[in-house]
This record gives sequence, C-alpha cells and structure tokens, in this order.
Amino acid sequence: MKSDIRVCSAWESAHERPVYTLGESCPECGADAENSAPAPFDPTDRYGEYRRAIKRRNRE
Repeated sequence: MKSDIRVCSAWESAHERPVYTLGESCPECGADAENSAPAPFDPTDRYGEYRRAIKRRNRE
C-alpha cells in the first residue's frame, strides 16, 4: 500500500524541516518527492508468519 502523502527527498539539505506534498515533486525546491512512511512490514521477514500466529493466539 502506498501513501498519498509524500516528503521532499532533499529536505535535509534544502529545508529546515520536512516539506510534505501530495504531488510528485516538492513545491518549494522542485526535488522529487518520495513516500513519507516506511513499509509496514518486510516482505522478506522469515519469522513474520510465526509472530502473526502468536498474536492471533494471544487475542483469543
């Protein structure tokens, strides 16, 4: 799932704080905008299946 909110890829060098946008580029400096949130999980996680099973067991 991809977030609609993006952040300027060059904000650390070009701005004082992160610049968020919904567009493909930064409205202030014109640099490319990238997804602002990390992935919720790692698809190559070998133990994710087991963690989720334990979580389901503990909920019941």
